Amino acid sequence: MIKRTKRPEVLTPIGGFAGLFSINKLKYDEPVLVSSTDGVGTKLKLAKELHSFKGIGTDLVAMCVNDLLCIGAEPLFFLDYYACGKLQVDKAVQVIEGMTESLAAINCALIGGETAEMPGVYQEEEFDLAGFSVGVVNRGDIIDGSGIAIGNKLVGLASSGVHSNGFSLVRKIVSDRNLDLHKVYPGFSRTLGEVLLEPTFVYVNPVLQLRKEFQLLGIAHITGGGLLENIPRVLPAQSRALIKRQAWPRVPIFDLLQEQGSVETQEMYRVFNCGIGMVLVVSAKDAEEITNRLNASGQPATVIGEIVARNHPEDAQVLIQE
Repeated sequence: MIKRTKRPEVLTPIGGFAGLFSINKLKYDEPVLVSSTDGVGTKLKLAKELHSFKGIGTDLVAMCVNDLLCIGAEPLFFLDYYACGKLQVDKAVQVIEGMTESLAAINCALIGGETAEMPGVYQEEEFDLAGFSVGVVNRGDIIDGSGIAIGNKLVGLASSGVHSNGFSLVRKIVSDRNLDLHKVYPGFSRTLGEVLLEPTFVYVNPVLQLRKEFQLLGIAHITGGGLLENIPRVLPAQSRALIKRQAWPRVPIFDLLQEQGSVETQEMYRVFNCGIGMVLVVSAKDAEEITNRLNASGQPATVIGEIVARNHPEDAQVLIQE
């Protein structure tokens, strides 16, 4: 499984004390290395309950490489850290399978990792995951949001569902309302557990393709903090994102969670992606063509709003109109 992620730049096999990756042959004039690390949070608890771990491997990759993408970087290589009370090979193999499938699809090498048995720290069947990824971008192509201006458009890329954030609240709602993870609820074609474990979208290929033809002024990966806290991370202080909630379809899983948990709408926007997994800030003249390209590539996308002036420092940088 690991072999299928190999790139020519990888100089060492798995198993050494460190992984080597040559950057000499990369076609970058002024290469800047970009790094990211993340985990999948308490979604692991749900995966354990449902005995389904392959998607967690995809989540781990996505959470790291999607963050690299926000800087405009091409992911080069990935490492994982797997800590457990006692290694259960069947679970680990499922995780590695999900990781390697996702990495191979974006030409990112699994170059190393660490498996640690830590009895006393973790219960025998418990484990935790962390991922680490390094990418590269030309210094002149770094996306830092500095070029964002009033009138720019916001293109929202659809999420696959809850992705990998907000699962402490998800699990509380499931527990408090005694929801059945094995039941197919009205409006769904799969069990609740299958819907909740749907892996995070990896946005690398469609977005890097866009980078070749269009100027992307800002990219926000909608993770912990939801729409309200992630979009401001790429916005200049004097700008504000005005979002039209009706611009993208409602996603049934978020309606179910809000209804069952009696969650206020603003809290939903703060905790969950609510159907938008990544936001691109682009010029108004490019917005329609970019959206068309994304949809044609199989990545659902739509224009969800625009950049407006932020007239007062106390104004929130994201305003979502229902």
